[in-house]
Amino acid sequence: MSSGLGAGHPVVLQELLESFVRSGTIAGAVALVERDGRREVAVAGVADLATGRLLTRDTPFRYASITKPLVAAATMTFVDDGALRLDDPIERWLPELRGVRVLRTPDADLDDTVALQRPQSVEDLLTSRCGWGFPSSFEGEWVQSLFPLQPGLEISLPPAPQEWLTALAALPLRHQPGEGWLYNTSFDLLGILLARVGGADLGEVLRTRLFGPLGMRDTAFSAAPDRLPAAYRLGADGLDLFDASDGRWSSPPRFLSGAGGLVGTLDDWSRFAHELLAPRLLSPDAVRAMTTDHLIDAQRLEGEVFLEGEGWGFGGSVHPVTGRYGWVGGSGTSAHVVPARGTTGILLTQTAMDSPVPPTFLREFWDYAF
Repeated sequence: MSSGLGAGHPVVLQELLESFVRSGTIAGAVALVERDGRREVAVAGVADLATGRLLTRDTPFRYASITKPLVAAATMTFVDDGALRLDDPIERWLPELRGVRVLRTPDADLDDTVALQRPQSVEDLLTSRCGWGFPSSFEGEWVQSLFPLQPGLEISLPPAPQEWLTALAALPLRHQPGEGWLYNTSFDLLGILLARVGGADLGEVLRTRLFGPLGMRDTAFSAAPDRLPAAYRLGADGLDLFDASDGRWSSPPRFLSGAGGLVGTLDDWSRFAHELLAPRLLSPDAVRAMTTDHLIDAQRLEGEVFLEGEGWGFGGSVHPVTGRYGWVGGSGTSAHVVPARGTTGILLTQTAMDSPVPPTFLREFWDYAF
C-alpha cells in the first residue's frame, strides 16, 4: 500500500510517517534518520487503537529480527576478549549437537543422511550458514519439521533451551556447515551459546556485554504492559489485533530468542547504531567483520526471498553497492546503518508483516532515509 504522497512531494520524515498512518497501513510508528550531520526524529499514530493511547519516543517496540545484529555484536565482544574464536566448534558449548547428521541432498528424505564434513563453527552461526534455518521455499518435509521450533512472532511457543536443543539436534542439517545460507535458526543457537559462554541467561549476558556499556537501558526480552504498544496485523478490513500490551512480550518467555525476542526503544537501537559507526566497545575489526558480506553468489541466490540480492554480514544484510548494513523484523521494524556515509535509518512500527518480502511502507522509508 502506497503512502499516497505524489511524486516530487517535498517529504519530511514526520510527513512520511503520518502518511503511513492515514493510509491505514500501520497504527503508528517512530523513526529516526541521521545523515550529513543532521538528525530527524518523528512520532506518529497510536500505541493502542482501542484506547487511543499515543506512541512516544520512549515507547518500547517488539524488535523481532533486528535483535540479530545486537546478538552478533555481543558475540563479537567475546571474540574481542579472546573468550571465543570464529573458528571454534560450537559443540564445545552445545554438546547436544554432537553427532548431528546432514541430508544427502537438500530435498532428501529425513533418514537419507551423511556425516558432517567438519564441525559447525561460531562463524557459521554469525553468517547463518550452520545448516539449519529457512530456505526461500517453505515446502517439503524438512522445512515443515523446522517450523515447530521456529514459530516466528509466536515467542511463547518454543520450549526451554535444553528441550529446544534436543529437538533441533534430531533434525538433520540441510547443508554441510558453511555451504548454504538459511534464515533465522543460527541466531537462536547463538543465543544459547552466549548464555553458556557467559555463565548466565541470555538477557543478563546481553545486559552485561552490550546494553549496559552502550546505555541501552530499555532493551530486554519483555516490557511492562503500561509501556508496550499493542501489535497489529493488516487484515482484509483493516488492522486486526495481533498482540495486546499485556500479551506475549509483557513477561519473559521460556526461550529467550537471539533471533527475534528483544523489545527496545528507538533511542536504544540508535545508541547501537552509533557504536557501529564509531566503535568504542567493539574493536574496528569486529565491526568490519559484522558489516562485510560473507556470502558467495549461490548462497545469496538460495536466500533470495529474504535477501533480495543483498549479501549477509554477521546478523544483518549488506547492500552490494552502498554497504548498508542492518535488518528488518517481522513485527514491522527496520534498522540500518551505512558505515561509509555515517548514515542511520530506524523505523519501528507495531504492525506485523505477513511475508518475508518487505512491505511498501518499508521501501518508501528506505528511499527516504538512504
